[in-house]
Amino acid sequence: MKTVMTIEHRGAIAVVTIDNPPVNALSNAVRGALVEAVETLDADDAVKAVVIACAGRTFIAGADVREFNLPPQEPLLPDVVAAIEDAKKPWVAAIHGSALGGGFEVALGCRFRIADAKASVGLPEVTLGLIPGASGTVRTPRLAGVETAVKLAVSGRPMKAKAALEAGLVDAIADGDLVEEAVVFAEQAVEKPLPPKTRERPVTALAEDFWAAAEKDAAKPGYRAPLEVLASIRFAVENPFDAAMEHERKIFLELRASKEAAALRHVFFAERAAARPESLKGIEPLAISAVGVIGGGTMGAGIAVAALNAGFSVTLIERDEEAVARGIRTIDGILAGSVKRGKLTEAGRVELMASLGGTTEYRALGDCDLVIEAVFEEISVKRAVFEKLGQVCRADAVLATNTSYLDPRLIAEGLANPERFIGLHFFSPAHVMKLLEIVPVPQTSGAVLATAFALAKTLGKMPVRAGICEGFIGNRILKRYRAAAEELVEQGVAIADIDAAMRGYGFKMGPFEAQDLGGLDIAFLQREGARATGEAVPETLGDILVRAGRKGQKTGGGWYDYEPGNRKPIVSEQVTDLLRDRIDGDTSLTAEEIAERLVGAMADEGRAILAEGIAEKPADIDLVEIHGYGFPRHKGGPMFASEG
Repeated sequence: MKTVMTIEHRGAIAVVTIDNPPVNALSNAVRGALVEAVETLDADDAVKAVVIACAGRTFIAGADVREFNLPPQEPLLPDVVAAIEDAKKPWVAAIHGSALGGGFEVALGCRFRIADAKASVGLPEVTLGLIPGASGTVRTPRLAGVETAVKLAVSGRPMKAKAALEAGLVDAIADGDLVEEAVVFAEQAVEKPLPPKTRERPVTALAEDFWAAAEKDAAKPGYRAPLEVLASIRFAVENPFDAAMEHERKIFLELRASKEAAALRHVFFAERAAARPESLKGIEPLAISAVGVIGGGTMGAGIAVAALNAGFSVTLIERDEEAVARGIRTIDGILAGSVKRGKLTEAGRVELMASLGGTTEYRALGDCDLVIEAVFEEISVKRAVFEKLGQVCRADAVLATNTSYLDPRLIAEGLANPERFIGLHFFSPAHVMKLLEIVPVPQTSGAVLATAFALAKTLGKMPVRAGICEGFIGNRILKRYRAAAEELVEQGVAIADIDAAMRGYGFKMGPFEAQDLGGLDIAFLQREGARATGEAVPETLGDILVRAGRKGQKTGGGWYDYEPGNRKPIVSEQVTDLLRDRIDGDTSLTAEEIAERLVGAMADEGRAILAEGIAEKPADIDLVEIHGYGFPRHKGGPMFASEG
């Protein structure tokens, strides 16, 4: 069996080092080794204190994800933490990287915690539909107070070392060598009276109004875990330690078996796999530092901002000087908005704008490593762009199209060095939306494909490889989803009831509300374009509304009516009249039945996409829907949800 721990003696201080790459997860072997280390060092009279540290890039970053779907194995983590806390020799946690979840709970069991200046601590279990299961909700309020415990565990967001020191979660921050300073800290600590164990520290109960406000903040439709975390902290504050530990563990195990946790685990694993495709293992991506963007409209400006924020220099190309100036203003406006929201400093905005250039001259792209086309969704316009790019760009520059529907093979037809061409389908607003559909053509090289995935990581995007078909993965499913929603309307289900059902399921908007926000004319023009080429595209209910001048919120009416300056949808009598001849029936469905029908339609289309090889696996489809179309994360995506 692989050794996961070593013990080194530095005078009277023993240094226990966990070495379980890549993130020193708390596997069964690590837990067993920790318990054994407590017993061994307690029996060694030469040892006065123990420092627990970790090899590699981080402290214990949590549970071993490989054990997530397995029954719990002894020693259980609560018993490991208790063993460390009850050890005869005081333990000092030396934290670098991240001490998260069970890793931070181990640190809570130590008598002291010293952190590297760049370290962070946290209890992110809520993001997986869980509550901490080894004293996170019980020891944290005793160590640092109720407010800090609520902030840490209910949000799931980690806290940096400086803030953790101020909150009382750590005792000191190391300036130099972490382990060496932890050893000196331990040597000095044992010469003084030791502070109480974390479990023995008093905790102050708070008034009812605090809990009421905290509950309001924690409430998240469809999610049980945030409120359970809060309730567990309150129980821990108002009850003895042992009772609180028993309660926490009971709720942890209950949630561990829940559908919510299963869905969130599914998404967690899918995201990890998507970022590092096995098919690209060993293939080195190309270096990217200078990016060109063709088109300064909403999509192009968003792509440019995403690239600037990632540290790239950007050259924006537009058709005339006025359009260049407008594109640069749009980009500056987006960055100014980031400053206003506190996401960026004014100095940072100025620095990013200095990395942006704008021109009408394609030859300015000569030094770019990557050029992304984001012009009007018209094949002749896009082909003209790539004809120019083929003349001015380096032969090894990656050339990408941001098309949403068009066949990338037709866009790049005749392009020299076609192995450098790829589809990169961003979602609007591109500087915000996480999804990036990566669409290689048959000639795309492995290095260029690897570069696209590396680019996604640098941009903070969720990459999903998609094959070539109309709408790729996401827009193809969206089309089916909308068609299924229209079918329900034709059967007599009220538009407002359909939207309410999907909001109840977890979407921020129903299908008709979302169309009104984005504009019904976008899909209408796409259908009209197909009809113009001779395709037999049936008339949709949306077509009827657009032809009547109802394009959505921007025209004061789409599926709903809107009052000036108000985005609240109002059920429309005009829509009822316009669609009367297409409604045949008076179907009555519950909200659950509506959601089941529409999610089922999405999953059916997903299965067709898989059968055609457009998506590689069901989890990829789930990621597309979650990160690009607002599918509720706690439901796991349409493919996961349809499995039962």
